Amino acid sequence: MKIFVYHTPELTPTDSLPHCAVVIDVLRATTTIATALHGGAEAVQAFSNMDLLRSESEKWPENKRLRAGERGGKQLEGCDLGNSPLDCTPELVKGKRLFLTTTNGTRALERVQSAPVVLTAAQINRQAVVDYLRQKQPEVVWLVGSGWEGGYSLEDAACAGAIAGALSHIMEVGNDEVIAAIALYSQWENRLLDMFRQSTHGQRLLRLNCEADLRFCAETDILEVVPIQKEPGVLVAL
Repeated sequence: MKIFVYHTPELTPTDSLPHCAVVIDVLRATTTIATALHGGAEAVQAFSNMDLLRSESEKWPENKRLRAGERGGKQLEGCDLGNSPLDCTPELVKGKRLFLTTTNGTRALERVQSAPVVLTAAQINRQAVVDYLRQKQPEVVWLVGSGWEGGYSLEDAACAGAIAGALSHIMEVGNDEVIAAIALYSQWENRLLDMFRQSTHGQRLLRLNCEADLRFCAETDILEVVPIQKEPGVLVAL
């Protein structure tokens, strides 16, 4: 199993795809996806474009859908939810499809949606994703951070390092970013919340009074759910 880390979707190769792509957006899209599916959502359907989300969600009965939209950390007008995992309670999401668009994570999903296997990972479901990769051992794996509007995100790199580090005994290193990500996670493993508070996106969320989101996103291995793409843009619980 050869693992590559790419810090943003824009940095992934344009002429190839991996056997398995793992999209990471710890703050907050992939944390929200894992939480919604763990809470019983029928699926999460991701869109990079709000207009397309609106038109596709109209095809679903109103009592079977939730629209979740975020830009710049703030909930979009006309949506039921923003991008907070804490809003995805079982009482709200059970049996419904979450139609989701975010600033960064949904763009990363769109970039790799043609890969044979697409998963999403965050700190909260890291071990579940590690267990899947250890069992399946796909030949080439990309760990794709979502970043922030094309730039590097500390928390996504650390999560990639948390996954790669747990697989170090059975993986081949594909690029230097893997080694750097493992080193980053090793440094902050026991102080993830402190790291999130210092990161630029963490600072942005703190200004929006999202301290509780940071605390939840910093939890590690609390959900045993593997979000997997069943058709382009549509994720279900494995």
